[in-house]
Amino acid sequence: MAYDSLLGRGGRTEFLLGNEAVGRGVYEAGVSVAATYPGTPSSEIGDVLYQVSDKMGIKFEFATNEKVALEIAAAAATGGLRSFVFMKHVGLNVAMDSFVSLAASGVKGGMVVLSADDPSMHSSQNEQDNRFLGKFAKTIVVEPSSPQELKDFVVSAFDLSEEIGHPVLVRSVTRISHVRTPVKFGEVRGKNEWNYKKDTSYVLMPENAYRAQAAVANRLDRARKSNRSKFFNRIYGDSSTLIVTSGAAYNYIDEALQMLNVKARVMKIGLSFPLDQDGILKEVELAERVVFVEEGGPFLEEQVLSICALRGINRKFYGKLNGYVPMSYEMDVDRVVVFLSEIYGIEHKQTYGGPVLPNREPVLCPGCPHRATYYVAKMAMKQKGLRNVISPTDIGCYTLGYYEPYQMGDFCFSMGSSVGSSSGFTMSAEEKVVSFIGDSTFFHGGIPALINAYHNNHNFVLVIMDNSITAMTGGQPTPETGPPFKKVDIESVVRGIGINNVFTIDPYDLKSSLETFKKALGTEELSVVISKRDCALEADRKKSPSEMKVFQINQDKCNQCYNCVRNFSCAAFYTEDGKVFIDSELCDGCSVCSEPLVCPFNAIEVKE
Repeated sequence: MAYDSLLGRGGRTEFLLGNEAVGRGVYEAGVSVAATYPGTPSSEIGDVLYQVSDKMGIKFEFATNEKVALEIAAAAATGGLRSFVFMKHVGLNVAMDSFVSLAASGVKGGMVVLSADDPSMHSSQNEQDNRFLGKFAKTIVVEPSSPQELKDFVVSAFDLSEEIGHPVLVRSVTRISHVRTPVKFGEVRGKNEWNYKKDTSYVLMPENAYRAQAAVANRLDRARKSNRSKFFNRIYGDSSTLIVTSGAAYNYIDEALQMLNVKARVMKIGLSFPLDQDGILKEVELAERVVFVEEGGPFLEEQVLSICALRGINRKFYGKLNGYVPMSYEMDVDRVVVFLSEIYGIEHKQTYGGPVLPNREPVLCPGCPHRATYYVAKMAMKQKGLRNVISPTDIGCYTLGYYEPYQMGDFCFSMGSSVGSSSGFTMSAEEKVVSFIGDSTFFHGGIPALINAYHNNHNFVLVIMDNSITAMTGGQPTPETGPPFKKVDIESVVRGIGINNVFTIDPYDLKSSLETFKKALGTEELSVVISKRDCALEADRKKSPSEMKVFQINQDKCNQCYNCVRNFSCAAFYTEDGKVFIDSELCDGCSVCSEPLVCPFNAIEVKE
């Protein structure tokens, strides 16, 4: 299998993606239970465990959301097993209710929570720094700077967690999770035995929660003083300028210093909370000026400045809080060079003169059933005479319906927000509300909001885009996935709520889908349209070569109406000298474009 190399012996070196290194680290740490809800940039960790967890001796599952995943792992840790839960940064928001309680209860077996943050928002709706959430939840926080450290820190985080009896949050970012470097394997630990004993600390009623606060403070103090904490921090260089850094930002400092031909003493903080106060203050006292270089918010900066204020230590400080270091987006060498040159008082001219690549809007894949769904939905609205329809959307591939020519995406905050916001719009707006959500997102966060909509008699149309997979993050299973799992049927769930107007369509059948959409739009109560068709990429993987076909434009029949290009807008279409063509390398062979509702002149034919 693709990830069997991760089962190799200690001492071996493999060229690994950061997330693959995490999979190896979990194996080395002797983890027994792991869970997740897939989210980029953490998704590949789940892909690893889904394929080889049995060989690693790990019980792993994709949960319906991050809160459930965290609770699965927490239960295992109460019985002394090492457990692991991972998610993207916004996923931790979903898990926060239990995450905050986790620190109060403590853990018996080592427990690590990995958050893969996404500075610059490559695949996310916000840019948040989950180190602050770790500190808020009074959880130990560590930050690796490379795939090698990602693996090693995961292993050491389990050791620290088990020694202190406290959960550890490992914060990765996109440029660490998605970079590939050589990673040297360590030895694989044995697994803990299940040893569960009932303990009131896991029952956070007020009287128990009250007592827990003193224990939390004690455990954090022990973590700060633990010899294991020294493993995470590094100091090198000799200069009166001290650079305090962490995580991915550390990787750009050496090159920036070389480009400017200046020196600094660099302190890389791997244990971000609780800080080794004495060790940091010792370095600050030896410096004339201190520069904070970190991605995200001023997490280290605020803590160090607070400690210095309490100790009466005053130096020249440069960071995000006084505007010397940018507050938002990823760091890179060029950005670091710019603000370091200002701090050092050096004139520096940018020398990069490479080509500027044009921006390219993301598009739905050729053959994607979501395109056909949006196409008929928009056509149905037009034929019903509906104007200015409000269309909340959600997190998934179908979010791309926001772009032209569909332009259906008027509200999108978080997983499941399409359904909750639709209730709000129907309470306030005069316009018709038609919202969109994916099948995995529906299971994740849409069901409670749909129950609310039904209970409160809200009138809108919810379209569930059911491609039977978590497509956006790489094709992970959903609760609809069959054996060995028990399959959950979306239509049964919706009808079980009590909703009567439930319609299931095949979006590849445009004519029938159009009539169904018009019927749903004509109702005066909550209606649900389930647009059900497998993800095109997954369907293509299952096809035999004989089943693959592509289409072409018969130029003799084509009337150059451009409906296929302007309104259906499949990525396989292109125009040249006023004529429309289909790129045979991109065509999925779905045949939807050949239907009369897309091509009224029957000019799109199978290519022989």
